Amino acid sequence: MSKPYKAFSAALGANLIFGSSYTAVKYITPQYIHPFALNFVRVAVTLTLFWILFLFKPGKVKFDKKDLPRFAICALTGIVINQLFFIKGVSLTTVIHSSLLSLGSPIFITIIAAFLLKEKFTLLKGLGLACGIGGASILVLMKDHTGAVASNMVLGDILVLINAISYAFYLVLVRPLMAKYSGIQVLRWIFTIGAFGILPIGFPYMLEASWSNFDISHWLVLGYVAVFATFVAYLLTVKSIALIGSSATGAFIYTQPVFAAIFAMIFAGEFFTVYKLIAAVLIFTGVYLVNKKPTVTSA
Repeated sequence: MSKPYKAFSAALGANLIFGSSYTAVKYITPQYIHPFALNFVRVAVTLTLFWILFLFKPGKVKFDKKDLPRFAICALTGIVINQLFFIKGVSLTTVIHSSLLSLGSPIFITIIAAFLLKEKFTLLKGLGLACGIGGASILVLMKDHTGAVASNMVLGDILVLINAISYAFYLVLVRPLMAKYSGIQVLRWIFTIGAFGILPIGFPYMLEASWSNFDISHWLVLGYVAVFATFVAYLLTVKSIALIGSSATGAFIYTQPVFAAIFAMIFAGEFFTVYKLIAAVLIFTGVYLVNKKPTVTSA
């Protein structure tokens, strides 16, 4: 298999899994398992698999002590806040809403990089930010009358937005670590540190979970979210980054809402309405504008 094809397959596969995970999360939360209990399972399983993988492929283990604060902040933004707010937000709102709002991450990445990394903030980026905020506002403020299950859509949308902002911080802050260490090594330590924040929060909800109410479909979906939508998807993303770089891999995030909408319409009874289309166009336009490279004219 050629290198471009491997990279394409890995990136597309990761985003297909991520896109399907929205419907999977909605299937079991919050009716059958509390979102924080699902977070516990997700992180505990992924952390265990990362360290089992280490036994077969040790590689480097130690890292510079001066990088510990950055690892800790990445664990906070990329695992603790990201995981808790994502699962909780998706459980409260609809699949299509949450997937479109999550697409705001590339916009927030550009804005955050402009401040933290002193990257140039142009008029195009400002227009892109405005479009993104406009699309997100439409999703948050408009009521969904399609019969989709959403116990608290506004709160869920806000939590998903916070998740997107936190994940954007993570992706900006993790860049130096990815350049210095292997992707798997970075993820292993970030999940290890992040587990100290996730597991104590989720453990009480694990004890309260009504496991006896689970049938085979619930156990399969739980396993899918824990193994495929976390561990496997992260590994595929790292593999794609290693083959074609982070920028090219990041472009595949635009396929997530498409996959999420397809799964939501087939399995969750959701519909793609006019206002969702308008919001999607604004968000996609915002992502395009903030990532558009300025044209260089010759003298």
